Amino acid sequence: MTDKKVKLYTLSTCSHCKSTKRLLAECTIEYDFVEVDLLEGDERKVILEDIKKVNPRCSFPTLIIGDKVIVGYKEKDIKEALGL
Repeated sequence: MTDKKVKLYTLSTCSHCKSTKRLLAECTIEYDFVEVDLLEGDERKVILEDIKKVNPRCSFPTLIIGDKVIVGYKEKDIKEALGL
């Protein structure tokens, strides 16, 4: 189990986002996540600006593990970043 902070930005309808959540759950990783498409107004704008700082294309899922950013569902990269 990782001691790194894990943050996930997703879209509620995205299959790759769901796969990423499922992988984190299977690995019993605690993480915070935001379903960006369910946000509105200023809250959404602020989150999108945060995502653009680490992922200028602002694509999903955007997963941050410690200081490593993984864009898209990349099981091998995710497990490696988690130290699994």
